[in-house]
Amino acid sequence: MGIFKFGDKTYTVDTEEFLLDYNEWDENFARGMAPKVGIISGLSEDHWKIIYFIRDTFKKTGKCPLVYETCRMNRLHLEELKKLFPSGYLRGACKLTGITYKEGYLDQSWLEELAEKVTSPAKGKSYEIDGRGFLLNPSEWDEGFAAMKAHEMKMPKLTEKHWEIIHFLRNKFEKNNLVPTVYETCEENGIELDELEKLFPDGYHRGAVKIAGLRVR
Repeated sequence: MGIFKFGDKTYTVDTEEFLLDYNEWDENFARGMAPKVGIISGLSEDHWKIIYFIRDTFKKTGKCPLVYETCRMNRLHLEELKKLFPSGYLRGACKLTGITYKEGYLDQSWLEELAEKVTSPAKGKSYEIDGRGFLLNPSEWDEGFAAMKAHEMKMPKLTEKHWEIIHFLRNKFEKNNLVPTVYETCEENGIELDELEKLFPDGYHRGAVKIAGLRVR
């Protein structure tokens, strides 16, 4: 936990500088955080349109909208979103709105520490996950975990293309110790956002990244 200060106001943030209390957000927070997420020339009307779309959707649904929804509802191509928020959807756009992938659990910080062991019926192997179903230790991941998570998400059998994305995420993380952005994943695998949505309808972070045994912290 830390403090982010901009102007004459201070905000409580986590170790990744995400706002801890959604209700503390104001436009001042977004303006101050913008340079930290690669937006040097200030927030434009197009930035504010996306920021308020994400916030309004959260107010209505209790969940941070998926990148698919944000692009579709605002008629944005992924390349256009990248120009607006170069550091990523979660680590750029959502961070500026005071919201994270943690969906409707923002005010229940106790869930962050909640963990349980789940057992794969196929292999009899146990995995420790957090309260949102993300694997706590990425090194414990194996393909059995991926298959189990996909089944929980009511996805069809994982295809060669699914595995290509999953192993891309794993390899990038092992190399850089950082979950790649949705931009990197689409660009380096030669797929469009709508193709990614067909593969992982639950979302990029809540679907693909979770199945790969990773999480943005």
